[in-house]
Amino acid sequence: MKVFFTSESITPGHPDKICDQIADAILDAALSEDKHSKVAVEASIKDNFLFIFGEITTKAQLDYSNIAQKVIKEIGYDFEYEIVEKISRQSPEINKAVNGSGKIAAGDQGIMFGYACNETESFMPLSIEMAHHLAQRLTKVFLNQKSEILKPDGKTQVTVEYVDGKISRIDTIVVSTQHYENISQAFLKTYIFDNVISPIIDKDLIDENTKIYVNPSGSFIVGGSYGDSGTTGRKIVVDTYGGHGRIGGGALSSKDPSKVDRSAAYYARYVAKNIVANKLAEKFEIQVSYAIGMVDPLSININTFNTSKHTDQEILDIIRANFDFSVDNIIKELDLLRPIYRQTANFGHFGRNDLQLPWEQVIKLKLN
Repeated sequence: MKVFFTSESITPGHPDKICDQIADAILDAALSEDKHSKVAVEASIKDNFLFIFGEITTKAQLDYSNIAQKVIKEIGYDFEYEIVEKISRQSPEINKAVNGSGKIAAGDQGIMFGYACNETESFMPLSIEMAHHLAQRLTKVFLNQKSEILKPDGKTQVTVEYVDGKISRIDTIVVSTQHYENISQAFLKTYIFDNVISPIIDKDLIDENTKIYVNPSGSFIVGGSYGDSGTTGRKIVVDTYGGHGRIGGGALSSKDPSKVDRSAAYYARYVAKNIVANKLAEKFEIQVSYAIGMVDPLSININTFNTSKHTDQEILDIIRANFDFSVDNIIKELDLLRPIYRQTANFGHFGRNDLQLPWEQVIKLKLN
């Protein structure tokens, strides 16, 4: 039986990703000066207007507008933005709920998922890994170009064909990239294939029937915040598992680790990856849930997709013997009170072998 599955990624110049990077740059700046900063800050952008808003309680001295302008210029845009800030301190009721017990408790209620599979060395699904790698390569080509060809905004998409549950081939590749006005679509298709697609995609995975589309809508000159509006947290499928694993109700970027939307999602990935890396299942998903002010999760649910020789109860027993889902422990075990977050705002929070992220480490599990 043939099954097709598609995942997408986007470049740092996409308007939603501009906002994710600004939010996480502000978080990193706060944690650099005060590791106990409580941050829930977001951004929205359209044309040359940027709105930064949210709640921050910190001892750090932060110039929000300067941080945002620096991020935008590093991405590759040279526009000057009109910036409006609306930032208040964290609610005292939330602060009491998070810190009142002596241990850090969940800063909100919610559900989080972790996922891993053995399709790639990073234990990520192939379609999202390839989409991310194409987006990374497209960004690298843009940043290193010697002449004016590409601009910062772009999207990638990869469709993988499975036969009887196993990867067979890559069926479709889509790359849409912003470019300068004088660049023809004919030139662009060859340029993107030679410089972006060919260096990334394994030739054994493509064949004469693989469909490759470069800018299928035609020219893509107007992009970034002038081509579309952007808001923090709108690309959580791109940020997580490309649609393969389920996602929770909250975004990852913009939040300090007391927000379980972020920290527990990282820990859930850590658990899932280690279950697969220790060969206890070929594919694995875990769900956890929390309530505001509570230290421990309310529930844990797992799914091995019938790829394990162990029963679900045996897997749960192994998880409980090796992992502690209390919010306080998650933050300590993964050492999350550090300025490590802006680098996660692009190309996914998971499966990043190019970064030394603590939730991606593989450990030897104690088996019962």
